[in-house]
Amino acid sequence: MSPGARVLIVEDDENLRLALQDNLEDEGYAVRTAASASDARSALDAGAFDVIVLDIMLPDADGYRLCSEIRERALPVRVLMLTARTLEDDLVRGFEAGADDYLTKPYRLRELLARVGSLARRGGTVAPPVYRFAGFALDPKARTLLGPDLAPLTLTRTEFDLLLVLLRNCGSAMTRPQLLSAVWGDVVVDERTVDNFVSSLKRKLGWHERAPFRIHTIRGVGYRM
Repeated sequence: MSPGARVLIVEDDENLRLALQDNLEDEGYAVRTAASASDARSALDAGAFDVIVLDIMLPDADGYRLCSEIRERALPVRVLMLTARTLEDDLVRGFEAGADDYLTKPYRLRELLARVGSLARRGGTVAPPVYRFAGFALDPKARTLLGPDLAPLTLTRTEFDLLLVLLRNCGSAMTRPQLLSAVWGDVVVDERTVDNFVSSLKRKLGWHERAPFRIHTIRGVGYRM
């Protein structure tokens, strides 16, 4: 295993959660636990982890959704999903949500420890995440954008880079100079060029007043996804 690797256990069953914590700590891991998706989000906001052991059945959300959120945030962490389900569709759904490995209950402790160790050793090599929003999926590595109907959308290089920067900083205000630096680099471009490209992005994404996503205009500042 990776000495001192940080593990977050997200499991609502107290007995399982404490047993996993004890065994992982005995192996030398630094362990934090969460009994719900809300607790897990707080833990992820407070610190970084190398591996997350994630149960699918949580009291306030399902593990698939939480795993997707982790990938949307581009956190460099490996995810091992735990479930009592064995159906192929469930396995596929887990991997589509961004899981790195999958273990069904009841599991053998030695196997779980081995899988956590394997994921911990792979830390830091997480592939660029696929950003998902309002049914869209943007893949930075393949440089593709799929719509809610899974049809590819055509963006210019600059439009794609602008959308990627906004998604990577989702929830944060980005000034026009910051966007110009991130997308256009050293090329001298008028700040209002950003506005034109944001308008073009909205049009290609089919944005309207009731759309389930927003690119907010912040007066005198810039934009926030």
